[in-house]
Amino acid sequence: MKNIKIIICLLFVSAEVYAERRRSAKAHLNALLIMSIGLISISGQAQQLQSYIEEAEANNPEIQAFELRYNIAEEKVNEANWLPNTEVSAGYFVSEPETRVGAQRARIGVKQMLPWFGTVTARENYATSIAEAEYVEITIAKRKLALSVAQSYYRLYETRAKQKVLDENIQLLKTYERLALTSVEVGKASAVDVLRLQIRQNELQQQKEVLEEEFSAEQTTFNNLLNRDENSTVDVVATMEIPENDPIYGTDALSLNPELLKYDKLYESIAQSELLNQRESLPMIGFGVDYLPVSERTDMKPIDNGKDVLMPMVSVSIPIFNNRYKSISRQNELRQQEIETQKEQRLNVLESAFAKAISQRNQARIKFNTQSKNLKQAKDAEQILIKNYETGTIDFNDVLDIQELQLKFQMNQIESVQMYYVQQSIINYLIQ
Repeated sequence: MKNIKIIICLLFVSAEVYAERRRSAKAHLNALLIMSIGLISISGQAQQLQSYIEEAEANNPEIQAFELRYNIAEEKVNEANWLPNTEVSAGYFVSEPETRVGAQRARIGVKQMLPWFGTVTARENYATSIAEAEYVEITIAKRKLALSVAQSYYRLYETRAKQKVLDENIQLLKTYERLALTSVEVGKASAVDVLRLQIRQNELQQQKEVLEEEFSAEQTTFNNLLNRDENSTVDVVATMEIPENDPIYGTDALSLNPELLKYDKLYESIAQSELLNQRESLPMIGFGVDYLPVSERTDMKPIDNGKDVLMPMVSVSIPIFNNRYKSISRQNELRQQEIETQKEQRLNVLESAFAKAISQRNQARIKFNTQSKNLKQAKDAEQILIKNYETGTIDFNDVLDIQELQLKFQMNQIESVQMYYVQQSIINYLIQ
């Protein structure tokens, strides 16, 4: 009877092992399928992420603030089309001066100063260049927002993927627990082995709950970037894979980065400012007319008796003793030099960030490949342990060690994928 009982237990264990192997084989096939349609998965992930980015650009308050600043700058183009105020003067002679044709009673004058030809156009061009610089700021803000949304999305993916792996490992430990209970019944294992497996399950359950808290916090961050309810559900792709080949970029692509284009626009605005300064340093021409009413003389009748005086006038405003315009020209020259050095410094920063992102993306691929090899070897070790169990010699301490190694390698794989896409998003920010 004892031998029959042992045979029955072995049959039960073999069935459990067979079922577990089927589940592992199915998971392996699923992984191969995902890898084979990796481009589709990545495309779906990119499309989903792009929709979130577009929603963020439409709703984010910071972007709206930048757009309002640009609208203000555009309105200043209309403001630039102005002329000096028209001067109107009026005076009454308390003591009326006598002239041949009569006494002058009052004086009324109108005068309008006009800037030199092309000054108004230069002022409008300068305002337009400032508006263009503000528009580049909108582009930079949108790219930074897209980067923040992408990085938050990948952190959400990492958390969910780790939770999924923990679920799979908890189920695997439950299978081992059943094996251990069977072994205890036939005297091949100790109750301590069962307790260790249960403790390990508790630890994994704790990690899963902690990850759920992390996901909740990151989801709030993500929803705030989109300026929507913090409890809104975020759909995250189930699986992401590192593509087989990486796109090749050169540092020349950095020249199109808006952070560098911003300095070109600022440089151009200073050039327009200098053109305006040169125009404003030219004379201003004034046109006007004075009207003087004259009383008729009663003591005699001269020709044009009591005829009012109408006197057109032309005036010129010349900045002879004004060094202001020379100083502004010198300031503009220095500002252009400053912008050139700032652009050079920013280019160095972007090149360093680009090199770092490329390096870390490559590191992520190396780590992912290494963890894949380690995971395969750990699974081979697991199969050896299962085979040993079939022969009646199994050490559940080794089982726990292998399970812990597998979990470590799986977690590292997920982190490598997350790191790869985060670095790729940085590269996209820098060059696209």
